[in-house]
Amino acid sequence: MIRKIIEINEEKCNGCGLCASACHEGAIGMVNGKAKLLRDDYCDGLGNCLPVCPTGAITFVEREAAAYDEAAVQANTRAREQAAQQPQSACGCPGSQAKTLRSAPSVQPVTAAPAVSQLRQWPVQIKLVPVNAPYFDGAHLLVAADCTAYAYAGFHEDFIRNKITLIGCPKLDEGDYSEKLTEIIRQNNIKSVTVVRMEVPCCGGIEHAVRTALQNSGKFLPWQVVVISTSGERLPG
Repeated sequence: MIRKIIEINEEKCNGCGLCASACHEGAIGMVNGKAKLLRDDYCDGLGNCLPVCPTGAITFVEREAAAYDEAAVQANTRAREQAAQQPQSACGCPGSQAKTLRSAPSVQPVTAAPAVSQLRQWPVQIKLVPVNAPYFDGAHLLVAADCTAYAYAGFHEDFIRNKITLIGCPKLDEGDYSEKLTEIIRQNNIKSVTVVRMEVPCCGGIEHAVRTALQNSGKFLPWQVVVISTSGERLPG
């Protein structure tokens, strides 16, 4: 039958997983870091996924598609609820899958000097930081996913030192950071930008926001992306 159904542009998808979480029917899943419409008969055509997509990758089309199967959706929902109760179950976003991390015990000499914070300004949340502030003048900007500071042991020394720090979580915060980051870069004398993100797909949102902000600002700045694994290692690349 010909009916209205969603279509996902893979090139625009940043892998944040928000659409998969918003799709209560389970029609959307994450495959190789990209959102995919897994089953036509699970898509009710109401588009709860559209408003949560930060990149506009989801649209409606009219095409030949299987009819919406409410009974199959309900059965799938029950199966997912049962799977969610299992300790090693997967969820819509692969970055949210539960796992236990093991590391060697830390043995610190009693004579070791206490760690010193390298943070140079407050606030640090992208949503809270002002667009114009004196500390942005000549700043080397660090834009980091907030989980990175917990995963990577040397975060202060390796990343925050001598930088102005902005943090956020594209999966939990509403809206897109790119507009505010654009104005911060455009209106201030920023020298460089470093993005630190986790390896999980949803962290692609913060990298995408910075990339968009750099393009929209009209400035050509040196920038780099550093990826941290969920086990706390700095990945090559």
